[in-house]
Amino acid sequence: MEREIELALEVLRRGGIILYPTDTVWGIGCDATNAEAVAKIYALKRSEDKKSMLVLCAHPDMVVRYVDKAPGIAFEVMEMATKPLTLILPGATGLAANLIPDEGTLGVRVPDHEFCQKLLRKFGRPIVSTSANISGEATPRNLAEVVKEIVDGVDFVVNPRFQGRPTGKPSAIIAFGEGGEVKIIRE
Repeated sequence: MEREIELALEVLRRGGIILYPTDTVWGIGCDATNAEAVAKIYALKRSEDKKSMLVLCAHPDMVVRYVDKAPGIAFEVMEMATKPLTLILPGATGLAANLIPDEGTLGVRVPDHEFCQKLLRKFGRPIVSTSANISGEATPRNLAEVVKEIVDGVDFVVNPRFQGRPTGKPSAIIAFGEGGEVKIIRE
């Protein structure tokens, strides 16, 4: 696994994009602080929808470095989650501008996934995660379902033997307001 992580890190550090397994579905990812890399993902997915892109962080301490208005309750919910959960948090900061929607929020998840965790900890900053599909098409549950155009369009495909046991479906999504308001977007 270490060799695979080093190869993925090399691509991320030079502004490339990767196709990689997460705790939910296979994702397309890049350095979330690199606007050029983010633009490559939008082009590959044929989408400019900033709301379709979230970032993965290694732990809550990494999350707080990139959202400065998140209410404390959001972190309590994150800690209690028993299945993959994406939080939409206010006050996104320090990331590629083309990743942040007009309302200034950030979708963020701390994955319960060995490969992702090791990659994120070594990379030291958030990695974009968006479903590995062309915008508007079905979300692939595994690598075999990812269309050739996506596979050919990334700079590195992680070996599927590191996929672990993903849920095969997108995460739940809960949005939080600065004052602690809560809205369930997807269960």
